[in-house]
Amino acid sequence: MQIRIDRTRCRGAGQCVLSAPGLFDQSEEDGMVVVLEATPPPELRDAARRAAALCPNSVIRIVESEGAADGDEGGGDKGRGEGGGPDAER
Repeated sequence: MQIRIDRTRCRGAGQCVLSAPGLFDQSEEDGMVVVLEATPPPELRDAARRAAALCPNSVIRIVESEGAADGDEGGGDKGRGEGGGPDAER
């Protein structure tokens, strides 16, 4: 699993930080999302998916790895945030 973000869509609502504080933070400069762990360990993957689902601006996109050995099914994007600009991995 990879977490990808599109900072151009972020408005600093902070839902990602509230739902997955081990994976996300907010920049002290502008309040925008900062990814702390772009490849989350298995125990934080549900939190990553929840953060993507809760993001009001569809900033977070979850990319599931093909043929994952940890029980995740491969098959591409499972999150939100498609389109609207280039993804920025942080």
